[in-house]
Amino acid sequence: MSEAAPEQAGFLERRFELTARGTTPRTEVLAGATTFLTMAYIIVVNPAILSATGMPVAAVAAATCLAAAFASILMGMTANVPLALAPGMGLNAYFAFTVVGAMGVPWQVALACVFLSGVAFLLLTFAGIRQLIIAAIPPHLFAAVAGGIGLFIGFIGLKNAGIVVSNPATSVALGDLHAANAWLALLGLAIIAALTSWKVRGGILIGIAVTTLVGWATGHVAFTPQPYDLTAIGDVAFQLDFAGVFSGKYGIGLLEILFVFLFVDLFDNIGTLMGVSRRAGLIRPDGSIPRLNRILFTDSIATMFGALAGTSTVVSYVESASGVQEGGRTGLTAVVTGLLFLVAMFLAPYAQLVPVSATAPALILVGALMMAPLLDVDWHDPEVAVPAFLTVAMIPLTYSIANGLAFGITAYALLKLVRGRITKTDWLLLVLALLFVARFVWLAAE
Repeated sequence: MSEAAPEQAGFLERRFELTARGTTPRTEVLAGATTFLTMAYIIVVNPAILSATGMPVAAVAAATCLAAAFASILMGMTANVPLALAPGMGLNAYFAFTVVGAMGVPWQVALACVFLSGVAFLLLTFAGIRQLIIAAIPPHLFAAVAGGIGLFIGFIGLKNAGIVVSNPATSVALGDLHAANAWLALLGLAIIAALTSWKVRGGILIGIAVTTLVGWATGHVAFTPQPYDLTAIGDVAFQLDFAGVFSGKYGIGLLEILFVFLFVDLFDNIGTLMGVSRRAGLIRPDGSIPRLNRILFTDSIATMFGALAGTSTVVSYVESASGVQEGGRTGLTAVVTGLLFLVAMFLAPYAQLVPVSATAPALILVGALMMAPLLDVDWHDPEVAVPAFLTVAMIPLTYSIANGLAFGITAYALLKLVRGRITKTDWLLLVLALLFVARFVWLAAE
């Protein structure tokens, strides 16, 4: 045992560069577990959404866990970044309610479209186009995306806790703080904030555990496990219908589907990558991201694998920031998250044991701490401040990282253009802005 431990530590050190990034195996494991807990809701939510297409709930639950496990482990092993992946919220709703529900496309054909969008991702990465897009985004928009994601994560946490609720008159309003979810979440926030302020390692994880235990003890956490069989994954795995894609039956509608899958996934992933990498301190002084190609290749392969497994588009998760806050700095964090998703394949229904009121405080705290990069924005210069503000505001208000980037990039390009500051090196910035404008026009026409 004593001889094996140093050997194992040596392997982890060589593989993940732990010392160089100022972390330890224990910290990475805690960070990976924290990321998993803040993402685990997808095990229950994704099957609930995709079941509207007729896909079996048990099969999608298994596919969700398998896709998240494969993608997160692959990201950690190949790119060595603390970025976890799973089927994306928003794109799963588009898959279920628009593509299958409104457009009448069978889910087997829709899965084939997801796979093809992953292939398109891979081709764009091989051609260097995705890398060029990231390089074309100015540093102050990187900072704005990180801040916008912070607001987004915080808003999701407040909403999950019932502290902020929908209101027909004012869009949002204060929820009922006497409700179990709300006061449990506030208790959890106080615990996690205090532990984090005291620099307690594992503070977020401890806070989630304590809040869950309080919920159980007070009888406010209800749990009813659903029937589940791991072999059910065969009902959705490898069920892609490529013949349906190319049959011509759905016409130009399939091009629209492919475009949305590609476009939203592309910019959501870029935004998440920028925000989480910056929070982890992985951005180089010149603004570039180490091992970018590996990260982008992994994103592409993850989407294709997810489609083969039987789920909608797999994306990088903003909740990865919770593991980063817990000290995760390397791919070991993502590997641990992936391994926990692998275990969850056998225990999928039990993901509900940790209530959203216990994970919501972690999202709120992480959201608050992700606002720090906004200090790097020159708020006195309108050419910088307006695009940055639009980016920050539109990410949470439209529930889309892609929309925030769209508004920010378009505004920045427009202001540079009217001020006569456009140069030959800004050609891709102008192309992106035109594509975003075309997208907004198309959405308005729809």
